[in-house]
Amino acid sequence: MGHMILELAGGVSLLLYGLHLAGEGLQAVAGTRLRYILASITKNRILGLGAGALITAILQSSSATTVMLVGFTGSGLLTLRQTMAVILGADIGTTATVQLLAFPIFRYALGVVALGFLLFFFGRDRRTKTIGTAILGFGLIFLGLRSISSGMAPLADAPQMREVLASLGDYPLVGIAVAAGLTGLLHSSAATIGIALALAAQGLLTLHAGLPIILGANIGTCVPALISSVGGLPEAKRVALAHTLFKVAGVALVFPLLPLFERWVVASTDDLSHQVANAHTLFNLGLAVVFLPFTVPFANVVSRLVRERPQADEWAQPKYLDPHVLDVPSLALGQATREALRMADLVQEMVRDTIRVFEHGDQELLEEIERKEDWVDSLNRDIKLYITKLSEKSLSKEQLDREMVLLAVINDLENIGDIVDKNLMELAKKKLYKDLRFSDTGLREMVDLHRQVVKNFERVIAAFASQDAELAKRVIEEKARISQRERELKQAHIHRLHAGLPESIETSAIHLDVLTNLKRINSHVTNIAYPLVDQAQVG
Repeated sequence: MGHMILELAGGVSLLLYGLHLAGEGLQAVAGTRLRYILASITKNRILGLGAGALITAILQSSSATTVMLVGFTGSGLLTLRQTMAVILGADIGTTATVQLLAFPIFRYALGVVALGFLLFFFGRDRRTKTIGTAILGFGLIFLGLRSISSGMAPLADAPQMREVLASLGDYPLVGIAVAAGLTGLLHSSAATIGIALALAAQGLLTLHAGLPIILGANIGTCVPALISSVGGLPEAKRVALAHTLFKVAGVALVFPLLPLFERWVVASTDDLSHQVANAHTLFNLGLAVVFLPFTVPFANVVSRLVRERPQADEWAQPKYLDPHVLDVPSLALGQATREALRMADLVQEMVRDTIRVFEHGDQELLEEIERKEDWVDSLNRDIKLYITKLSEKSLSKEQLDREMVLLAVINDLENIGDIVDKNLMELAKKKLYKDLRFSDTGLREMVDLHRQVVKNFERVIAAFASQDAELAKRVIEEKARISQRERELKQAHIHRLHAGLPESIETSAIHLDVLTNLKRINSHVTNIAYPLVDQAQVG
């Protein structure tokens, strides 16, 4: 008995590792095209369906595709509506593996493993080695199935085991629950159905008892996506929920029609193993046919079920830093740039609202600006950590240049945030708590300089977002004018001091420091523009 359990456990382990290795090898052969396909999906539902099926057939796992979709949607690369068709396609793609397992290829498992081993260890180029990895993976899948089938052989003459398995057909809800739990544990519906195929090959499982296992495996495959969405943004949770609802709704539709569904499957072939595989395929094809026309209303329902977070929560963590695209540097840099622009929006709000604190003595707005500085610091750390992980990958010279520019930009943005928080807001507190008042002329001048700095800030962020070198040059040209204006306003303030204006005397230190810090902000704004101009000249 102990030997049989070890053989079964070893077989399942080989099956799971083989699925992983085959997917890894096929993905390496396909290169980065998989993620580019997902990232460029249009609103065409048929294309989305086909892309999902193709990618899942390569990855050997609908769970892997759905987890990828969770990351892409959470980072804003795809919308929920776009992912609906891809999810349905992923469910079709996973049936390719099961159809392959239905053939008795496991008899040649050792030969396939040997071929994969030879290609991997003796291949002269990377492509040959990755093909060898994929073949080795499939060989391990077949070897695992053979081990499972061999381990179950002694049970073929055990009437108790036949009765237990037969009861799954009589109590289908139990069979669905058991298969869903096993699939969630194994993180692979193909593995669960592979075990069912091994049982069928030994005559231990009938189609009647196998159908609940197939339905349960389809529900259990949702577990990895649900786990990966925990703690994520609403968009990611919606993808995981949509996948789950598709499967549960499909099972709910088929469950009352199991006898009819069984007759359709029996009519497709006389071979029991192929009947099990065909049942899995027909179920997922049926899901696509039924739900594909209704992906838009379905997406709307899911959006209502998972509500948006409050704005504060949204800023509390990065939105676009998707770890799933770190192995595609161009996509990862694009996502880091989007997060940097999001950080820039936050810093812009801080700079823009600063003058209102000085004008109106708004304590609540002052505290809000200080909270935003904490978010800016958090985003700065997250973006730097993300880029650090990216730097471990092989980057081209152009990508390295983009990485350096991005690091410089977020560093300047953080410095601007620090100036607002640690300098300007401290000055605002002094004015507020001492109940001081600027002269009308002094306040107008301060507002005017602030307006010029904010306008230049908006200009440089637009230049960074669009990589517009000409607009960046205008930002640099504006630096001298703003510096000159700051000197003129300081001189005007000194004239008012000489005239003995009381408001100017009381607020002199604060007034001059505000002008200095606005000039410092513009210096960091200009720093963002320099690399954009340099890149254009190099190009």
